[in-house]
Amino acid sequence: MIRLVVANQRGGVGKTTAAVNYAWYLAARGRRTLLIDTDSQGSIGVMLNLKPKHYFSHFLVNKFHLDECTVQAGENFHVLCGNKETVQAESALAGAVVRELTLKVLLEPYEKQYDAVIIDVSPSINLLQTCAMVYARNVLIPVNMDLLSLNGANAAYDMIRLLNDLIRANITAVGLMPCQVDQRLSVTALVQQGLEKMSEMFQIPILPAIRTDQSVNKAFRARRPLLEYDPASKAAQDYLAAFEKITAAIEANAQIQKASA
Repeated sequence: MIRLVVANQRGGVGKTTAAVNYAWYLAARGRRTLLIDTDSQGSIGVMLNLKPKHYFSHFLVNKFHLDECTVQAGENFHVLCGNKETVQAESALAGAVVRELTLKVLLEPYEKQYDAVIIDVSPSINLLQTCAMVYARNVLIPVNMDLLSLNGANAAYDMIRLLNDLIRANITAVGLMPCQVDQRLSVTALVQQGLEKMSEMFQIPILPAIRTDQSVNKAFRARRPLLEYDPASKAAQDYLAAFEKITAAIEANAQIQKASA
């Protein structure tokens, strides 16, 4: 089974776009996919123009059945949307016993319904991000071409290392994904150098870069995943190349974990 968290402690780096399109990519290839938005901004629901009756907070706190809280966004593609009540939901978890395992306990009974679970988290260190990483054990780190985004990527990896050290969570960063890449800008070279250093230091692969492309904004305005809206666009082709490597890395990690179990 594919489990993946998309994380960076900096906002506006393309996390939600990556999460939505990777979920759509998997669903289009016949994998029953669940996309979860744990961010209180509810960006996935906005991006896909979804209007669920119940949200992530109802599943997390009120223990609603998962099927009551998801909406279908396409064939093989279900979404569990976040909203502003997610903040209160996280507060309710603060006193829970072994709270880091909350999502693992809640989601595992439903895993037979899905072949993949993709989780988009907020751009901040919080309990839900911890729960998501512990559950998924695979983390994708998108990095926009600015230095603050690079700092956010380092902070996300620091969280992975902390969880691995403290509770032996066995979390892996499956890749650094450069986003909105424009080679004409001088800052791009600086960020790429930083990514290369981070990749070498922590042994994280750098994925194919996602080039700047107006089709990304057009797809957002159309409330559709880019890979559905304009699969021939240069950014869509870049995402496809990156997603193939992400999937291969996750499946390889699953084989290693199975062999060591």
